[in-house]
Formats: sequence, C-alpha cells, structure tokens
Amino acid sequence: MAIAVKPLPHPDAHHLRAAHGWLELGNHIEASNELERIKPRLRAHPEVLEIRYAIFQHAKKWDACVDIASDMVTALPGNPHGWILRSFALHELKRTREAFDNLLAAAVTFPEVWTIPYNLACYCAQLGEIAKSKEWFNKALAIDKKTVRHAALNDPDLLPLWAGTKGDPQWLPPT
Repeated sequence: MAIAVKPLPHPDAHHLRAAHGWLELGNHIEASNELERIKPRLRAHPEVLEIRYAIFQHAKKWDACVDIASDMVTALPGNPHGWILRSFALHELKRTREAFDNLLAAAVTFPEVWTIPYNLACYCAQLGEIAKSKEWFNKALAIDKKTVRHAALNDPDLLPLWAGTKGDPQWLPPT
C-alpha cells in the first residue's frame, strides 16, 4: 500500500538519497551523517525516519527503533510499515506480548498485508500459543501463500509450529 508523502525539497532530498546509497553500500555511519545534513525541521519526514530505523536496526539499537517506528505510525497511521517495524523491534527487545498487542490493531486496519498476520503467528508461536499461531499463519497464507510459505520455511520464530514434525512443516499447503 503506497501512501503519498510530500517529497523533501532540495538539498534535503539529495542527502536522503545519499543516505540510502550509503546504506546499500553497508556504511551506516555515513548514512547517519547524511541524515544529519537534512534540515532539523524535516528530520521527522517519514522517509527520513525509515532510513534512520534501518541505521539503528543495523546497530541493534532496538529501543531507538521502537521510538522511530512509533513516530512513523504517528506520521502515517494509514501505512502498515511503521506498525510492522515497531512490533518487530519490540519482539527483538523480548517484549513479544507487547509486539503482538501493538500489531493486533493493525490486522483489522490492513487486512490485505500478509506480513501482519504472519508476524502475529510468529509472536504467538514464541509465546507458546500454538493454536493461535496456526490461525494467524493460515490467515497470512490466505493473503499470499507462496510468499508466506517461502518465508516460513527458514523462520526461527516459527520453530514451535514445527515441533513434532522433525522440523518439516508438513502441514503447509503446497505452493
């Protein structure tokens, strides 16, 4: 789902593109330096927040990621990306119940986004709620079976679902 966002003006747009390029090259320090060149009043722009999240994600600074993703949700509540990123960061902080609770609201708002029920399935699996995990997983499959199936085969968060199947998710429908 694409949400229209007013583009950054020049030269701030240039710094944003440069930050993105540095990220692609794996240089998160230079990416951060480029973001610091953006006018302070524009640093809360959703595209800037997204790059900043990626920088902090690389550094595994999950508390900062939660804050940034929360700002993304506030700036663009109609975009599922901030909701997903916030819950992911909460889960990385071992706050999985909170991650689930935060993302649950998004499941109603964004019923066509497979990542949301998929992540809810992961969180339930990690919380030991296997029946609920399977329900959410099946909802994700109904949205995009091929992508979900591919993602699930190597996702350690779903390992509790494969318990008793010798690691083979036999109950998954074929692609």
